[in-house]
Amino acid sequence: MQTKATSNFSYSINGSNCTSDNRIRQVIFPLLYTLLFLVGLTMNGLAMWVFFKISSKSNFIIFLKNTVISDILMILTFPFKILSDAQLVPWVLRGFVCQVSQVVFYFTMYISILFLGLITIDRYQKATSPFRTSTTRSLLGAKILSTAIWILMFILSLPNMILTNKKKTPTNVKKCALLKSEFGLVWHEAVNYICQLIFWVNLIVIVVCYILISKELYKSYQRTRCTGRPSRKSVNLKVFIIIAVFFICFVPFHFTRIPYTLSQTRNVFDCSAVNTLFYLKESTLWLTSLNACLDPFIYFFLCKSFRKSLLGMLCKHTASPELQAQIAVQNERDDTEDTPV
Repeated sequence: MQTKATSNFSYSINGSNCTSDNRIRQVIFPLLYTLLFLVGLTMNGLAMWVFFKISSKSNFIIFLKNTVISDILMILTFPFKILSDAQLVPWVLRGFVCQVSQVVFYFTMYISILFLGLITIDRYQKATSPFRTSTTRSLLGAKILSTAIWILMFILSLPNMILTNKKKTPTNVKKCALLKSEFGLVWHEAVNYICQLIFWVNLIVIVVCYILISKELYKSYQRTRCTGRPSRKSVNLKVFIIIAVFFICFVPFHFTRIPYTLSQTRNVFDCSAVNTLFYLKESTLWLTSLNACLDPFIYFFLCKSFRKSLLGMLCKHTASPELQAQIAVQNERDDTEDTPV
């Protein structure tokens, strides 16, 4: 959904040539994305393996499973970006990046944002009703909602593939906007505004939910501060990992995205501003990619079933019998998922 530029490319800005020298992108960013690819594929592959062994017994787990699928799809787009940006493959691959893998990247990004919002709402509900259990009806609703999110984002994304339909040449593949038809540029800009709306709505939802969760934590602290259980509070504060991941990964990019999109679809900035926005976009885009490596920490710290299953598998292969017994006892005592405050 987002346009990208490659190195040493001249294009027209307000009737004059604007040269972008992006040698940093040919070396630094490919190395950074390679690191994310190796770490993210390992962590999310392990997470997928664990989730295959866990039944979808709660809305929370259903949303987490959808998130890990989205993250793996995002990670699989990294090699195309790495090879294209580093200019290690023929220019034809750049056309594929513009038309397919880049669209999939943004498609999965906003799916992750939507599911982080749903996960936060679920954690708030658990905070206010710690003994609430998921019914068959609520599980079905969570599955339908998850499917609807995938379908909605696919409908928004598919035209960006179809409308990137101009004939590809070694020159125009260097700037994805040049491959789009006139209506493709209009659609591209419209979808960017829709995605901005998705982000800001989820940001508001997450902030409001965490304000309310903080109030519940404080009330719980007031009730238990004289009972000699201070360690319980430090465990329950792990719930704030969701808002930390959201702000680290998604907030910087969305403050950059609208002006960058305007710089690609309209002649409203001079050459210097266009290049500055490009570097800001690429830097903050890497932070959004980092989300695929940080989400597994959410699974581990907030999902008891995931943690127990993962530690059980690791313990089975590496730990001594004594350590296995200690981990089993700890898992029985650990109820972060069941009572988050």
